[in-house]
Amino acid sequence: MDRITDKIANLARALKKDVDPNSEYIDYKTLRKQYEAQANEEIAQLQQRSKKARVEAIHGRSDLNPKWTFANLVEDSDDVIEAVSIAQSFIAAHDDPAWRQSGSHMMIFYGDYGRGKSHIAGAIAHQLIEQYEISVLYRQLSTLLEMRNFSFDFSATDNASQRYREINQELLDVDLLILDEVCVNESALKKNAQSWFGNLLRQRLVNKKNCILITNHNLAELENALGRYCFESIKEYDTYKVRFQGPSRREGLTIEQEDMQGSVAQPRYQPNQVR
Repeated sequence: MDRITDKIANLARALKKDVDPNSEYIDYKTLRKQYEAQANEEIAQLQQRSKKARVEAIHGRSDLNPKWTFANLVEDSDDVIEAVSIAQSFIAAHDDPAWRQSGSHMMIFYGDYGRGKSHIAGAIAHQLIEQYEISVLYRQLSTLLEMRNFSFDFSATDNASQRYREINQELLDVDLLILDEVCVNESALKKNAQSWFGNLLRQRLVNKKNCILITNHNLAELENALGRYCFESIKEYDTYKVRFQGPSRREGLTIEQEDMQGSVAQPRYQPNQVR
């Protein structure tokens, strides 16, 4: 009886095809495994490229400082070390689907300027984007309130109202909203701003969306600045409060002492290490 290889060779000759006498016969099961392995590898590569594109798109919309990462953070004090530990626990909790569906979660970073609050919040966001493709939006509250005021100018020709409506919808839809400079230089927000902010937080609460608030106020001052209605909205969240203490870690503008002739050296700018 002819072997299968002989039959293939006879068929090839009948079709006037070249026959390699040294070619190795590969049975169907082995050949199928090879093809499946190759197909799986190609699918994995396609998935990696697709994920990279999605992550890059999320980063692009987030408006995060690309330098705000844990790798760039100097853990040189107890409050920063503790804040990083809490931040990592918050990130790790996203591994649990039950935690993610249990409700809305909020982190409040409070303390003086230059302690690394914005940096750590940004580092959390970057890691959540990379690991879980969490959509993130970073905004300063004062900027949003200014845009909200401009949107009421119906005689304007710069589409401020339409742009604000789009941004407001983004604030509602994004998975993680980071609001920085909350009530900066404000002892109390105006009543209409308090109502708007409280409603925003309540709508995000209902939709199980998470928030990070960053402020220079202590918690008592923050409650006074936001008003009772807005602060009650915050209390509804599963809240993590992180206090930052100590002097600023920023190195800013400095003026050298006058020399013996009475001249003053020019100010020298040193870039911020953290924010």
